[in-house]
Amino acid sequence: MTYLKHNARRFFLFFILFNTRLIAQTPDSLEVRSPNGRLRFAFSIQAEGVPTYEIQDQNWPVILPSPLGLSSNPNGRNTSWDRNLRVVSVTRNRRDTTWKPVWGERSVISDRFNELVINLQHTSGNRGALQVIARAYDEGIAFRYSFPENMRTQILDIGQEQTHFSLPVGTKAYFTSHAQGSYEERNPENWTQGAELPVTLKLPNGSWASIAQAEQTNYPRIRLHTASPGQLVSRLFGDVTETSPYALPWRVVLVGDRPGDLMERNYLIQNLNPPTALNDVSWIQPGKVMREVTLSTSGAKKLVDFAVEQNIDYIHFDAGWYGHEYEVGSDATTVTVDPRRNPKGDLDLPEVIRYARSKGKKVILYVNHRALERQLDTLFPLFKSWGVSGVKFGFVHTGSHRWTVWVHEAVRKAAQHQLVVDIHDEYSPTGFSRTFPNLLTQEGIRGNEEFPNATHNTVLPFTRFIAGAADYTFCFNEPRLKNTKAHQLALTVIYFSPLQYLYWYGKPEHYPDREEISFWKNLPTVWDDTKVVEGTPGQWVSVARRKGKDWYLGTITNTEARKASVPLTFLEPGKTYTAECHEDDGTGKVRKTVRKVTAKDQLPVTLLASGGQAVVLKPVK
Repeated sequence: MTYLKHNARRFFLFFILFNTRLIAQTPDSLEVRSPNGRLRFAFSIQAEGVPTYEIQDQNWPVILPSPLGLSSNPNGRNTSWDRNLRVVSVTRNRRDTTWKPVWGERSVISDRFNELVINLQHTSGNRGALQVIARAYDEGIAFRYSFPENMRTQILDIGQEQTHFSLPVGTKAYFTSHAQGSYEERNPENWTQGAELPVTLKLPNGSWASIAQAEQTNYPRIRLHTASPGQLVSRLFGDVTETSPYALPWRVVLVGDRPGDLMERNYLIQNLNPPTALNDVSWIQPGKVMREVTLSTSGAKKLVDFAVEQNIDYIHFDAGWYGHEYEVGSDATTVTVDPRRNPKGDLDLPEVIRYARSKGKKVILYVNHRALERQLDTLFPLFKSWGVSGVKFGFVHTGSHRWTVWVHEAVRKAAQHQLVVDIHDEYSPTGFSRTFPNLLTQEGIRGNEEFPNATHNTVLPFTRFIAGAADYTFCFNEPRLKNTKAHQLALTVIYFSPLQYLYWYGKPEHYPDREEISFWKNLPTVWDDTKVVEGTPGQWVSVARRKGKDWYLGTITNTEARKASVPLTFLEPGKTYTAECHEDDGTGKVRKTVRKVTAKDQLPVTLLASGGQAVVLKPVK
């Protein structure tokens, strides 16, 4: 039995043990509120037994009354669970605790909620049971469907999901049709394509929300379509056939007074995933990465030396080291350089791995999905024996139930051989890294390889990064860049990724001015605390992150120049800090200035169009 099936059963057993009070009633309307009392989730059964919910923030509507439910596969053997339902019992519970992630955007995470579990049955007889589980956090609302183990629901056929999100009139949404797409602000109507999650919402009362998901490890991808003007509905990539007990992913609605609240509260996605399944996590080491682009022994050794000089932790061999990545005959158990990448084929990979390890550096290998699917159980133990530390998955299938299960099983198998993982292309996270923290990052983002403009970059913190870490593959000194060098430096603070890929297209000789890149030399990639200081999607953003006693501050603007003052209230009161500022000098280069500041100060920022500022703040001893 796979880990994922064990996980479903573990969830059911945990549910039985976790709940402590059964309410023997069959109410028509039920609700649960967040611990601070602001957020309210209300459930009711409407005409024809249709389950319905709504979400409010301080009595303001976030989600108006909206239908819930699941439709059966027309060729399946189950009845649909979207009408003719009745409440048979209710369970309530609460939790108030904290936990420490293996790595993250903060070193301690609060997990505090009130929970409502609604047990439903069909009105036309005993056909098994469906639960709607709702949790109200101060950060947002989460709810999911769950089928407890039942002899009448041993086989579940789900053809479509009927989870609706009815939005207040005047709501605006940030829309993209796929994980690596660009965003645009739209009215929630007439969407001819589905929207990739998360979908961030600007509500008419001035507050913000984001529709996201968590623990999507054994279920197809959903996208949001418009069912009618102002109403979104989830649509599955494909059918599901499963066995009870079976819990579907969490549907999540984060809520905040300002857009930065959504990014600061994205740990809610991790809270909704199981704790780590690994006993030993000492081998999981985040860090900075640089790609080796020559696929040659001499080029790789030069890169190792550069990595030593610049405090880069990993060197990465991308497509071409084992042949053409798309050809089914390419064998990832051998080093056979694609002649289109290096006609000489002079890559002695074992020697490079030996040399890198002698210098304290680790190696990551890219493998396309075609080789992964055929050779997975052979490659991971082999790579471990070579001394490889990680694998980047390329172009894995996304969307279907089958391939969703496969990719998460592949991450689990990588952990068995102490390999860290980066999943590229259309895969988007839903918090699985909490359970298997060897999944350090993933793409699922329109990153620097696409050369997006600065306005796009100001939207990402409030949309894609709500889901979790993203590998943006930074470029620097690249003529195709649309943004300034200081903009690039600042993004590595704003954009969270435990594996931070720097200099994506570069060779060591492309960076003769080491002073320009000095900000990256000692930059951490995981953090003890995170604050979104200022920002609005499409305009500008300023994010502060702490590692130990030091703070790092990244600020970027859109395609317009901007002057601003960034409050430093996140600093420890009563202490003086040295602020080392890296900013554009107006000639295409980076200028460094130093000043003394305290928590009472505001840092002046003068940003060129598409520019930025990167700052490290260290307490004065």
